[in-house]
Amino acid sequence: MNVIDRCWKLNHVWRMNRPQLATCSIGYTGKMTSNIGKDLVRYKVIDPSDDPINPKPGTLRHGAFVIQRKVWITFQRDMHIRLERPLLISSFTTIDGRGVNVDIAENACLMIFKATNVIIHNIRLHHCKPQAPGVVMGPEGKVIPLGHVDGDAIRLITASNIWIDHNTLYNCQDSLLDVTRGSTNVTISNNWFRNQDKVMLLGHDDGYIRDQNMKVTITYNHFGPNCNQRMPRFHAHPIENG
Repeated sequence: MNVIDRCWKLNHVWRMNRPQLATCSIGYTGKMTSNIGKDLVRYKVIDPSDDPINPKPGTLRHGAFVIQRKVWITFQRDMHIRLERPLLISSFTTIDGRGVNVDIAENACLMIFKATNVIIHNIRLHHCKPQAPGVVMGPEGKVIPLGHVDGDAIRLITASNIWIDHNTLYNCQDSLLDVTRGSTNVTISNNWFRNQDKVMLLGHDDGYIRDQNMKVTITYNHFGPNCNQRMPRFHAHPIENG
């Protein structure tokens, strides 16, 4: 059991204090304590459906984007969620899949765009597919255009203070995890990457100046079986991966 897991798994009543997890992060992301506090909204997903234009209360999209406050998202039961469009995740959002089996699969997946302080924990993301340009609900309830998406499981664009922990990612059309366009202060830990050609990309272009100061910690992850390249493709310092 590593230092992250010891921090919360040894607490046998962790279900009663889920936000303790935010104190367990390590690496460049630092402690994710900005995600918790007295103003935290606790939100439970009870409906696996998805409407990218008018998200219903009780769905993942409503919790992850419509609620523009600190929000801790859990799931009522095991769920298989097929997103109709990429899910944009707001700042100060935690998606906590502990205690249930949550699959986001077979269509669009996750995007963290110009957001900060996001935790994604214990989610299975697989068979993510490219998406043609379209529209989704944006800030303040306005419909906004979204360009072509390549089919990544998780894509970070100009994001910061992001912790991606204990997820399982596999069989996606493009990459499993991309950290690009000035994203920084990211910790990628305890994830299982498998059955994938291109696994992880840190920085999309050697000539992109904002990526030159990217800071990413990659630790306690497992790669394979059947991973071919980009494990990861990066300019960073990896520690204790298998």
